[in-house]
Amino acid sequence: MNTKNRAVLGQLSDMDLRLLQVFKAVAECGGMSAAELELNIGTSTVSRHVKDLETRLGLTLCRRGRAGFALTPEGQRVYDETLRLLSSVDGFRNAVDDIHARMGGQLSVAVFDKTATNPAARIGDAIAAFAQQAPDVHLQMHVGTINAIERGVIDGTFQVGIIPAHRASQSLVYTDLFTETMLLYCGAGHPLFGIDDTALDWEALRHQPFAGLGYHSPNMELSHQARLSRTATGFDQESIATLILSGRYLGFLPDHYAEAFERRGLMQAVQPALLRYSCRFVGLLRRSPEPSRAAQAFQQCLVQAHARP
Repeated sequence: MNTKNRAVLGQLSDMDLRLLQVFKAVAECGGMSAAELELNIGTSTVSRHVKDLETRLGLTLCRRGRAGFALTPEGQRVYDETLRLLSSVDGFRNAVDDIHARMGGQLSVAVFDKTATNPAARIGDAIAAFAQQAPDVHLQMHVGTINAIERGVIDGTFQVGIIPAHRASQSLVYTDLFTETMLLYCGAGHPLFGIDDTALDWEALRHQPFAGLGYHSPNMELSHQARLSRTATGFDQESIATLILSGRYLGFLPDHYAEAFERRGLMQAVQPALLRYSCRFVGLLRRSPEPSRAAQAFQQCLVQAHARP
């Protein structure tokens, strides 16, 4: 790149942060028009902000045209660095609030999917207690995979995580919260649907097509131990449920989530007395740097909500 095309970005200003926030929204929404609603500004203004950022950085961040919207390789790198920068800015604000012994700013909490229907999960109670305790904190709730939540808490993208326990990281502090029962299900069109399943065991299932989660989790650990034949992969509980509903695959789902499908006759548990496992959900905080007062307070609300009988 020649001198005239080099980035003119020197010290970061408030306007630069604003441009980066706009670019982040555009990247996550998948285009200028989609980001308009997220940002509550017109598409032309969104486009101008992205163009201004490209000029400031001396880079082309995205392609837009008839082929659709896409980040350039440089744009993807800038997006990744933007996440880290904005997380650091939020961390600085939270630290200043801590110094003043107050709780404000933003708190990002990430939860593994399909926990809201679990009667043992009292996350809503914890949120209510936290909102009363810290009314000035803007709470953001996210849903993600186990690995994404772990990485996010470690790098500061999320301040609190709630996931099934599966392995320990020295970078994280774990707190027991609640449990979840996972049962094996088949869809209405599956050969095992409606039959007498009392003779079925793990050995009998090894020839059956199995749909499992595609990342390290209790689901993956069990399927490996039982030597189930994974012929389809999902990356959240919704995708596993969809594969089961096809009638072609067996798969594990939380019993509370599958209950609605069972009531409608769309799926059933297979030998539930045997073909099951239990997940222990934990709350996550990063070990270092020390979590903000708001993150610690939210974690304490989680503990207290789940300690009640």
